[in-house]
Amino acid sequence: MKGLGRGFESLIPTELIDEEFDLTAAEDKKESKLKELKLDDIVRDEEQPRREFDQEAIEALAASIKEHGVLQPIVVTREDGKYKIVAGERRWRASKIAGLKTIPAIVRTLDSQNRLELSIIENAQREDLNAIELATAYAKLKNQFNLTAEDIAAKVGKSEQTIQNTLRLLTLPDDVKKIMVKEKLTEGVMRPLVARDEETIRKVLPRIIDEGWTARKVERYIADTKKKSSAALIKKHQDHKTEDALSAKYNAVVRINNKSLTFRCKTESDLKKLIDTLMD
Repeated sequence: MKGLGRGFESLIPTELIDEEFDLTAAEDKKESKLKELKLDDIVRDEEQPRREFDQEAIEALAASIKEHGVLQPIVVTREDGKYKIVAGERRWRASKIAGLKTIPAIVRTLDSQNRLELSIIENAQREDLNAIELATAYAKLKNQFNLTAEDIAAKVGKSEQTIQNTLRLLTLPDDVKKIMVKEKLTEGVMRPLVARDEETIRKVLPRIIDEGWTARKVERYIADTKKKSSAALIKKHQDHKTEDALSAKYNAVVRINNKSLTFRCKTESDLKKLIDTLMD
């Protein structure tokens, strides 16, 4: 895939596309045939710009396929008695390593492939799409048509950064994506929650809905939480240093917990010595 950077490749946590948000799922079924093809009947596209594959990553994918199978079909077109890969060469290579004989494949004609791509692009240009439907359309262009962020941006008339930002929404938990659609939450207000831990997301989400938080307010909350977390880590580090110093000085196990200080001695004799020292 020309120009495909590691960052764009890792934006989607899985190659699966949720049909609930896929506006062209029905058309895809109409334009395609899902088959189980022999790996030996499939060939790579020699005109595919991507020539090098990370062997370690392929082997990791092969291990996953051994355990779970191929989770998403590859996409192929029929040509000269063989099936040429349109998208999914990594899955095809990994399936060979995993010892599979067949692989699930979506078979399209070149015409149907072009028609479906145009349909997805037309949908992605609509003004009434929610952000998750839009991100799903972009993900489909990436996963099933081998398009880069730059390619997608050119086709839908948006910037590459805009495409990447929208795609990142797909990393949100599934139930959060559904709430986002149901409550008509905007991409702007949800974007600060991307890559945040689930606990933070679930704390903020009800406040976005119930209190009408803006993107600015969400960003401020995240920034304040980071500051508090950093301050807490610094204090914890300082407390540990103090505990170690006091433990060495008084021959006891010393613990600091909020506003309390505790000493624990190994023997009654050590405890008596500690009390005498503290009473002096």
